[in-house]
Amino acid sequence: MNESAFERLKSDLHRILISKLDLERLSTINGMEARQAVVTLIQEILASERILLNSEERERLQEGLLNEVFGLGPLEPFLKDPTISDILVNRKDQAYIERGGVLEKVDLRFRDDQHLLQIIDRIVGQVGRRVDEASPMVDARLPDGSRVNAIIPPLALDGPALSIRRFGTAPITAQKMLELKTLTPEMLDVLSAAVRARISIMISGGTGAGKTTFLNMLSSFIPSSERLITIEDAAELQLQQENVVRLETRPPNVEGKGAIYQRQLLINSLRMRPDRIIIGEVRGDEAFDMLQAMNTGHEGSMTTIHANSCRDALARLESMVAMAGFNIPERAIRQQIASAIGLVVQIARLSDGSRRVVSISEITGIDEDVICMQEIFTFVRKGIGVNARIVGAFKPQGIQPRFLERLQVCGIMLPPGTFERRVEVN
Repeated sequence: MNESAFERLKSDLHRILISKLDLERLSTINGMEARQAVVTLIQEILASERILLNSEERERLQEGLLNEVFGLGPLEPFLKDPTISDILVNRKDQAYIERGGVLEKVDLRFRDDQHLLQIIDRIVGQVGRRVDEASPMVDARLPDGSRVNAIIPPLALDGPALSIRRFGTAPITAQKMLELKTLTPEMLDVLSAAVRARISIMISGGTGAGKTTFLNMLSSFIPSSERLITIEDAAELQLQQENVVRLETRPPNVEGKGAIYQRQLLINSLRMRPDRIIIGEVRGDEAFDMLQAMNTGHEGSMTTIHANSCRDALARLESMVAMAGFNIPERAIRQQIASAIGLVVQIARLSDGSRRVVSISEITGIDEDVICMQEIFTFVRKGIGVNARIVGAFKPQGIQPRFLERLQVCGIMLPPGTFERRVEVN
């Protein structure tokens, strides 16, 4: 049976199946019993309709129908694959996945635009959101924490588009990042010491660079005795501490009212007695209140930002503070930034799909209206190796950071030679 005929058969059987199912009763029994009841009904339909299929086609048809009833249809096989980090549906008959940092086209098809729209509705309905012509863009998340963005016509010209950013069931540990050569043991020693010494850190990088994953890893070094507040547009952080309060923004309702933004959550969090505030990503006028918090007793707070370099990250942060609407002189803004943030970590996804910490820079102060920075570690590319892998080396710059004295006051001593060693990456 060719592919189009198989899809037509599955669509016809799905309609018959839905007409015969008692959905209300199905919702009252446990998952395994419900699936078995549906399997039995599928077999009865196949027998009554006298549809002849070989064992492989029968198994594939049954699995597809079960996914339509209980899951997310054609997306299910890809959602079950732990090696896939992104599922990108451009239109009903074109989709890509990201595996190991590299995009590849896959045979993921929906019957038509309406089928894809039904799957989108099922996803966003689980979190109380809606998508229609009046509200054609939506952010949601799956039960496993994966982030979902959907956009439909008239904004999407070729039909509904769906993007799923997946997250592992368990956060990537520091040891795993060392194995993946995202950074070196010396760099990890410096960053973990900075976290324990309550030095505020900003993680910068492009889309898909691994900023949130890296923030999760760094947060594991925060002492369990501290109270943490996380603020996010879409909940992605997986902090391991017990004393954590997670806050998430809320979009406007149908009337365009009721929205709660990050800045409002940040202001409210200051009344919740946090030791540190973790902002998933700073992207607007909440930057002003974040700097105020870091400068008034919430040292050691962390955030991420979209930027191509450490210097660009500071420029973007300065622009965001200006969005707050206060008539603050540029020098005052830069003084606030230099006082609040101690380290900027630049992380990048390279052309081979690997992720590297390409720079760790310390903010040392302000001189003649310019924020002063010194790079402590950098990743130097050397070329392309076997299988198009990037070859390079992590190199310390031979600079003793100014926060070493603060580490010593906190009783933290870094291993000798931390800033002199050279570690090659192949």
